[in-house]
Amino acid sequence: MMLKQPEPFFFEHGQHAVILLHAYAGSANDVRMLARALEREDYTVYGPQFSGHATDDPRDILAQAPAQWWQDTQQAISFMRQKGYTKISIFGLSLGGIFATAALERDSQLLGGGTFSSPLFAGNRSDVAEMFITLSHHQLAHSQFSITEREQILMTLPELVQRQLQAVNTFTTTEVTSHLSAVTQPFFIGQGGQDELIDATVARRLRDQLPQVPVDFHWYADAGHVITVNSAHHQLEQDVLTYLKTIYK
Repeated sequence: MMLKQPEPFFFEHGQHAVILLHAYAGSANDVRMLARALEREDYTVYGPQFSGHATDDPRDILAQAPAQWWQDTQQAISFMRQKGYTKISIFGLSLGGIFATAALERDSQLLGGGTFSSPLFAGNRSDVAEMFITLSHHQLAHSQFSITEREQILMTLPELVQRQLQAVNTFTTTEVTSHLSAVTQPFFIGQGGQDELIDATVARRLRDQLPQVPVDFHWYADAGHVITVNSAHHQLEQDVLTYLKTIYK
């Protein structure tokens, strides 16, 4: 039986707007719980989906390039402005945090935002490729593909994933971390101390690379990677709300 795929969301409520970007192998569902918490506090929240995501074929993600996801990010900001919102912040989980940071560097009209468990720097380890393959097994098991087709697809994934993650790393290094000095807004960083996918200490390095702005840094010592839904999510929601009150005045 095929699963219903996640969809983007737009929770229109107050005049203060927030964009939430999801993770590499994820969907808008990654940040839906956080969005609902913000909506309850009178924020308008948009959760777009990156190109290639939320399908039953993992190759759809691997067919995309970081430049396309950057374009998706810019389109999300334009969407909010076309809706009439002028007070906008942008956050991203993992991969989404890379593009949220790029937006903050390049768009001074954004009031703030930041990252949740985002690998803006290379760390001592990364298990993202392994995670992608594991999720792909599950995804294909609920797809329309035959068993033979699934096996053929899975055989192609390791090389494609490595190639794409290298492209993401190159984009991050050349287009994002090298421009951190351009950030002028207060910046939020949330990181799980038990992150099973990336080196959690890169969050502290990101904090240290932003001396020019106030950094609202939160370390969730017992939490894993996806802090928007795991044991840290309640505290993260409160911390983000506290941060938002400082930028929407």
